[in-house]
Amino acid sequence: MSQAAAFSPDYIAARARFRSSSLALGARLESLPIGAIGPEGEELTIDIAVIGAAKPKRAVVVSSGLHGVEGYLGSAVQAALLEDVLGGWAPPADGALILLHALNPYGFAWTRRVNEDNVDLNRNFLLSDEDYSGSPEKYWKLDGLLNPPNAPRNFEFFRVRAVATIAQHGLPALKESVAGGQYDFPKGLFFGGGGPSQTQRLLTQKLPELLGAATDVLHIDFHTGLGKWGTYKLFVDQQTGSERATWLAKHFGQDPVEPWSKEGTSYAIRGGLGAWCQATFPNCNYDVLAAEFGTRQILTVIRALRTENQAHHYAEPGSVAYDAAKKQLKEVFSPSDTSWREGVVADGLGIVQTAIEAVLAEG
Repeated sequence: MSQAAAFSPDYIAARARFRSSSLALGARLESLPIGAIGPEGEELTIDIAVIGAAKPKRAVVVSSGLHGVEGYLGSAVQAALLEDVLGGWAPPADGALILLHALNPYGFAWTRRVNEDNVDLNRNFLLSDEDYSGSPEKYWKLDGLLNPPNAPRNFEFFRVRAVATIAQHGLPALKESVAGGQYDFPKGLFFGGGGPSQTQRLLTQKLPELLGAATDVLHIDFHTGLGKWGTYKLFVDQQTGSERATWLAKHFGQDPVEPWSKEGTSYAIRGGLGAWCQATFPNCNYDVLAAEFGTRQILTVIRALRTENQAHHYAEPGSVAYDAAKKQLKEVFSPSDTSWREGVVADGLGIVQTAIEAVLAEG
């Protein structure tokens, strides 16, 4: 199968493909409804496929769609894995491969990065001692630029204003201040929510059932939209030079593995899935790699997010402005370019296979 053919056209097709491919391999399959429906009235679910031990000591977890519209790539990697790679494979007796499909099925189905409550789920996983409140100072100052209270217009001069803002404050500081997570603007970009999301509640219940006995877990969470076109980074919640960061770099390569730093591609965030998973399993070596694949330039990405957010809140569904914003957002986070799709699925499969070899090798 062509790697590009692993992409599905929409959430309904992606979900059906994931479920049928999982069942064809004999995986244990479960669906977790989120209590919302999609554009065609379909039930929206997080789907889980497990191959291997019911109570594993070591496991590889592969998740897709935490950021809704970014789920096209993660779902494609999961489809290619199930259809082209795993036939005839079985983990060791104490191991398991766990696939989490569409952690944000609402965003996937409705072409949004956020969930049904406008929550950026990778800002929603705050730890028990953190409050769902507060925002970076610069976010308050930039609210008017980021979140205009009107439907998209033809001439808003966003790029000109954004370039001027970058020149004033610097891109690294702005990335952290704008995208690091905010809890005061419910209709704004990168809103972390006012409490645990339905996805967080479901994972709080389900992950301990799946992984409660594990001592070693390597979790690959697929994302798109950050970095250079067609390349990837593996962002980790580890200190540079730490034992775990060194172990990850040994297996996945020194260049792709990137602990957070002000000089790097990523930025510090509140409420990330990775730190929450590690805190949830304190007695386990639980490493989360956010596999981030580059698409467009950062201002193009922010503009697409801004325009779709305006359309969602202030434009008439089905209007020209509404449909154009959705189309643009999908193209930014899941480019239709065949060569991009071929390359990122191949790289994604390589990442998962490396994880399997590192954690689930015999012996």
